[in-house]
Amino acid sequence: MTDQTAQSASDHLDHLDLRDVERRVKAIFIGSVGNLVEWYDFYAYTAFALYFAPAFFPHSDPVVQQLNAAVLFAATFLMRPLGGWLFGFIADRHGRRLSLTLSVVCMCFGSLIIAVTPTFATIGFAAPVILAVARIIEGLSLGGEYGASATYLSEVADPRHRGFYSSFQYVTLIGGQLTAIIVLLLLQKVFLTPEELKAWGWRIPFVIGALLAIVAAVMRRSLHETEAFVEAKKVSKPTGSILALLHYPRELLLVVGLTAGGTAAFYTFTTYMQTFVKLSVGLTEDETTLVIFGSLIFATFLQPVYGAISDRIGRKPLLIFFGVVGTLATIPILTALKDTKSPFIAFLLICGAWIFVAGYTSINAIVKAELFPTNVRALGVGLPYAITVSLFGGTAPAVALYFKSIGHEDWFYYYLSGMIFLSLLIYSTMRDTKRESAMHRHE
Repeated sequence: MTDQTAQSASDHLDHLDLRDVERRVKAIFIGSVGNLVEWYDFYAYTAFALYFAPAFFPHSDPVVQQLNAAVLFAATFLMRPLGGWLFGFIADRHGRRLSLTLSVVCMCFGSLIIAVTPTFATIGFAAPVILAVARIIEGLSLGGEYGASATYLSEVADPRHRGFYSSFQYVTLIGGQLTAIIVLLLLQKVFLTPEELKAWGWRIPFVIGALLAIVAAVMRRSLHETEAFVEAKKVSKPTGSILALLHYPRELLLVVGLTAGGTAAFYTFTTYMQTFVKLSVGLTEDETTLVIFGSLIFATFLQPVYGAISDRIGRKPLLIFFGVVGTLATIPILTALKDTKSPFIAFLLICGAWIFVAGYTSINAIVKAELFPTNVRALGVGLPYAITVSLFGGTAPAVALYFKSIGHEDWFYYYLSGMIFLSLLIYSTMRDTKRESAMHRHE
């Protein structure tokens, strides 16, 4: 009888464990899918700017049209700190689920506005003004998405595998970029002519984005709130205020320091790399698309691998690996990339860069989440990150193009290497957040 009781209890425990795993995986999947939709909507703007810029900025010079579109792209980064504060406040005061749902609803509105806005020929200067409003909304949404989703994924994950599960934030972030490229290729090569794309086809990806955002919002409404947030509410009344956050100045500075070099590297080898490969390396449009697409797929597979490694050896060794190799290898890789004329060699070099960049991207979200107690975690992760990305991430392509315009493109290689080195100084002196985590603190 005793053996039967023990066996029954064991079976019951296994059943509970399985249900718990299923619940966590489902929550991580839904949270990650919403993140993918947000980043798809964001990158669709860049992917299709070539086609819709003339409709909003009727200027004879295509460069001026693209510059105007790029200015609006940069403007979204200025809104990200505000989004980081707003949705971080909501997440810490009212719950992670509400913040995640509202964030993706905002992105839905932004995409829908772009999809239906009349052109300059129809409503004049109101057209670019409405486009700017839509991008502001998207910037707010994206600024809030990072902190809320990083916090949710870290809190809902099994404590032993937080690095692995939280790495899916960048899997879906890169996945959003890949999805935008796939939609672009399908419309370009299969369904529409260039004339149709310029006339009306550029609206299709934004309609798709708005519909996907609605689906993601519905899915996120069904998410359960994290146990950490529920427990924190029992300990003290949630505030989510900046005043409460200021009690953690060291942690705030750590987020800025560990993000600066990593975000500059990330935007260099994603957003700017397409421009670099086309203008500096001299590949054709099709070659450029294939090289970037292939390297992003490679980067996607690296994220969970590195996340799982961090669960075994800690977060700090991976960050130091990124800092050391990034400082030493960035200049040689970018120099060799500029000199090559082979698409395959270009692909290998960019993949080589991702081998060290993934040391940052795969775990940066969980490292930040592990720095802060529950009551200010979303705000602590989202706000300083958004500020740093606006200063050093979103500006990386502009800095690179400026150096190129004055005939010293190689100066950017040293700039990026220097940024990574500055972050390395932070990595080498900070604690390993896996071993000294604040995830259990609800103060």
